[in-house]
Amino acid sequence: MDFDSLRYSYPSRRNVIYGSRGMVATSQPLAAQAGLDILKKGGNAVDAAIATAACLTVVEPTSNGIGGDNFAIVWTKNRLYGLNSSGHAPRNISISILKQKGYTEIPKYGFIPVTVPGAPSGWAELSKRFGRLPLTEVLKPAIDYAMNGYPVAPTTSFHWQRAFDVYSKILKDEEFTYWFETFARNGKAPQPGEMVILKDHGRTLQEIAETNAESFYRGNLAEKIGAFSKKYGGYLDENDLAAFKSEWVEPIKIDYRGYDVWELPPNGQGIVALMALNILQGFEFAERESVKTYHLVIEALKLAFADAQKYVTDPKEMRVTVDELLSASYAAERRKLIGKTAIVPEAGNPKNGGTVYLCAADSEGNMVSMIQSNYMGFGSGLVVPGTGIALQNRGYNFSFDESHDNCLAPNKKPYHTIIPGFMTKDNKAIGPFGVMGGFMQPQGHVQVVMNTVDFNMNPQEALDAPRVQWVGGKKVQIEPHAALSIVQGLSRLGHEVTLMHDASEFGRGQIIWKNDDGTFCGGTEPRTDGYIAVW
Repeated sequence: MDFDSLRYSYPSRRNVIYGSRGMVATSQPLAAQAGLDILKKGGNAVDAAIATAACLTVVEPTSNGIGGDNFAIVWTKNRLYGLNSSGHAPRNISISILKQKGYTEIPKYGFIPVTVPGAPSGWAELSKRFGRLPLTEVLKPAIDYAMNGYPVAPTTSFHWQRAFDVYSKILKDEEFTYWFETFARNGKAPQPGEMVILKDHGRTLQEIAETNAESFYRGNLAEKIGAFSKKYGGYLDENDLAAFKSEWVEPIKIDYRGYDVWELPPNGQGIVALMALNILQGFEFAERESVKTYHLVIEALKLAFADAQKYVTDPKEMRVTVDELLSASYAAERRKLIGKTAIVPEAGNPKNGGTVYLCAADSEGNMVSMIQSNYMGFGSGLVVPGTGIALQNRGYNFSFDESHDNCLAPNKKPYHTIIPGFMTKDNKAIGPFGVMGGFMQPQGHVQVVMNTVDFNMNPQEALDAPRVQWVGGKKVQIEPHAALSIVQGLSRLGHEVTLMHDASEFGRGQIIWKNDDGTFCGGTEPRTDGYIAVW
């Protein structure tokens, strides 16, 4: 792709960034720089991605942690590889057990929604298969920031304060005190620029590095996690941790106007973006900022979510195949349902979540798209004492309906929101992209791909452009820098439009595209403290 030919029709808030020897883009400057430092020490893009991901658990704990999951797409030697490092439900939990205890739904916080953390295993697997430097070297920047401190970034401080306000009101039981001891030691959330030290976190990262994550699943850290869960009646135990292993999977794709758009297969929701794009490529788009374009995007996303909410779950439990959901004939069938006014599909209610996205590239041609999350900010509200491990609450995404495909069951993986993306053309890498943010993620992917392919935007323009989000029924949220005529036009078509001024509602993304001459072209999110470290 020749970026010199791209038109600048949309006013960028930041300049697009170019580099040739290496690039790391993510939502936090310290983490991006840590990844670049690893490249300069002789690491490759995979090493840089792991270093950045680990660093993000320290410097942006509001969105991810050691006790969360991650997914990655790796381009190396002209081939894509996918890694699913998402955890399963404990073996001793079930809907019937919870009903006997009086539950009528899966709670948001506490031990019930906790699933096995996959992130440490993901780092180790990536390092073992594709990394050049040992994990002890790659995790050094994260360990250093945890042990010696770092200044909190503005967006991180904002979300930290928001979590503290919520947790202070509702998390009153003893097991939650460790979150406050870890993340609110002075009885408050840190302010922008305030130094934060997380020594427990640092010691845990050191142990993960020295054991290639074995301690987390079959050693000292696993024992601590199991003992904490047992003390407070949790379902997660050491056997669940020992049974976990990250899975290498084949990425899935569709051809969108000559570009191959890649996602990971279920249990992730990347298939939503592909289904929506499959529907949308049956239309022609004359301009981005038109009511027709916004309307068609919203309607296609609704239909894709309707299917995903019904069928997507642990792949071992799915009743339909990926090929069936992505077939051209099925897309044509769904496309016929889009009319001139807003419809109400059968689907769940998309919810927001806390996640970090990062991408990395090196001069050898390696590129990584990686995403990591605890879900809903800090996750379950539980921190394993003395470790800094904030346990995720990904099980909240299970259905409590035993007849639903995505119902809670022992050893089952839930419908998962976090998704990395990648684009290729003619079997050559264009590059990694992603937009974090719960159920906004596939919606962000669709809009970024269309901005690039349909509207010829460079990476920064593609991220700066106003976004829309379907949130259920006929309800949509749109950013305030969209034209008033768009808002009014969508309302006339029956969409219930809300102008949403909270930028975090629309996700936070990063992009690295590779130019025809090997140059990297990067964009970073204006909706957060995004940063591109370049060499």
